Amino acid sequence: MSCSSCCAAAAVPSPPVVLARPRVRFTASCTTRTDQKVFFLGSKQFPRITYSPSRREVIAFAGQQSWDIGRFVRTLYFFNGPPNPLKIVESIISSFTGSASSEAPKKMETLDVVLVTGATGGVGRRVVDILRKKGVPVRILARNEDKARSMLGRDLDLIIGDVTKEDTLDPKLFKGIKKVVNAVSVIVGPKEGDTPDRQKYKQGIKFFEPEIKGPSPEMVEYIGMQNLINAIKNSVGLSEGKLLFGLKGNLSGKIVWGALDDVVMGGVSESTFQILPTGSETGGPTGLFKGTVSTSNNGGFTSIRTKNFTVPEDLSAYDGIELRVKGDGRRYKLIIRTSYEWDTVGYTESFDTTKGEWQSVKIPFSSLKPVFRARTMTDAPPFDASNITSLQLMFSKFEYDGKLNPTFTEGPFELPFSSIRAYINEPITPRFVHVSSAGVTRPERPGLDLSKQPPAVRLNKELGSILTYKLKGEDLIRESGIPYTIVRPCALTEEPAGADLIFDQGDNITGKISREEVACICVAALASPNAVGKTFEVKSTVPFSEPYVIDPSNPPPEKDYDVYFKELKEGITGKEALEATPAQV
Repeated sequence: MSCSSCCAAAAVPSPPVVLARPRVRFTASCTTRTDQKVFFLGSKQFPRITYSPSRREVIAFAGQQSWDIGRFVRTLYFFNGPPNPLKIVESIISSFTGSASSEAPKKMETLDVVLVTGATGGVGRRVVDILRKKGVPVRILARNEDKARSMLGRDLDLIIGDVTKEDTLDPKLFKGIKKVVNAVSVIVGPKEGDTPDRQKYKQGIKFFEPEIKGPSPEMVEYIGMQNLINAIKNSVGLSEGKLLFGLKGNLSGKIVWGALDDVVMGGVSESTFQILPTGSETGGPTGLFKGTVSTSNNGGFTSIRTKNFTVPEDLSAYDGIELRVKGDGRRYKLIIRTSYEWDTVGYTESFDTTKGEWQSVKIPFSSLKPVFRARTMTDAPPFDASNITSLQLMFSKFEYDGKLNPTFTEGPFELPFSSIRAYINEPITPRFVHVSSAGVTRPERPGLDLSKQPPAVRLNKELGSILTYKLKGEDLIRESGIPYTIVRPCALTEEPAGADLIFDQGDNITGKISREEVACICVAALASPNAVGKTFEVKSTVPFSEPYVIDPSNPPPEKDYDVYFKELKEGITGKEALEATPAQV
């Protein structure tokens, strides 16, 4: 058998598996000898043939180019040290002895778990009940396990924690949570005490002399909010996505890129990662994937890959990866790995570029295929967005399962890319719905007649600046980058839902509203793009002096809360009246 026919059959030559001084010895390489010995790898039988090139490079056969063993070794050591040589040989052999599978790769099944905090309170437990009736998976954050299970069920998905105690809110406990309804509130109760079922409290503070019970408003409404946001932020995601690579501040140093080319399989293609100081579309710095690709020695791919992340990236809150690139008309691949092993399955998708144009390329996680050496692996585990260990950009002659890249040409190429970020699909819906209170901007509002305001406004300082700290907690949400809705109910009652409602903004209205209605509004907001970024007050049209009751034989129609959400505006908080005289704590 001739050298050329042997190489054509193998598709790629083997890397070295035996090193001798000062020569390099190869097995399973090309030769013209006919008295070949054999070796076994698993159940397969292969010829054992040796060849001894000079020094540190492999001399090419007819029609091939020299192979740089030094670059091969440096590549292996760059990516967390060399892999097992036997695994390299096995994988190369499998790449041309295995056949493509017609089975579809496994898909990861995901359920959006909603966290409810303050779930044993009047609004929180009603939120839990509504979500369960809708079949939505619910997880509870509660301080008292016995109370939570006796009130909400023994089979509760429960986190025991306290927002005022940061060490009880390990972010790992919140993995899998996609949305939050926060009904935590400082406890206000009668100074003279209350009945076991809190009948005085349920009537409202208009009917008793109030005091703070338990931790202060600062601890619950402000510090507690900080702790909660820090615990759930990675799980619920940010409106603008999570930046993985971008030359802003120190973010360029978060990940380290290195070349991973077909030299690892005997080829001669070569690429590199560079930073262009003025290469972006705005004249700022940008990353650059460039190189020269060649099919010599049966090669045909170049790539840059990040070193394994020290801590895996949890992108489970997001729907995909967005790249900002300047195209050259070629088709590239994005490869994402979820294992720290060097040579393993990569979850892959190809993307086309437009020559000479900056463009945003979105790659949904749902489109990723488990691929190993350009073959789809149907027995690979589903993609796990919560455990991403490295990223890779590739330009290759090969697509998948024997297909070729239709845009492939040999020679030099360049792909500038200014950012890589995880994104949330549009339209974005709220990931954090918070129950606050009407009146939070009023205690320090100039020109306000406090005698006409609810007790909480008049007694703000006596109650530990309760409304001031509620407003500071709201500000933390608005500044967090999390898609949010802030609901400010007027005085809460135990009446049923169903009364006509007034939604308002600017923090001016007074009145009452049932806890059940507020719970319904919170659940509706979770699914509404029209509720994102909105802060609003809400009350019923029924006066305080009139109880609201429902005729069981003629219940009120179910509300479409989205009608109200659509009329609200982003950015209106009521703080506009405080700009000249900010509230003092």
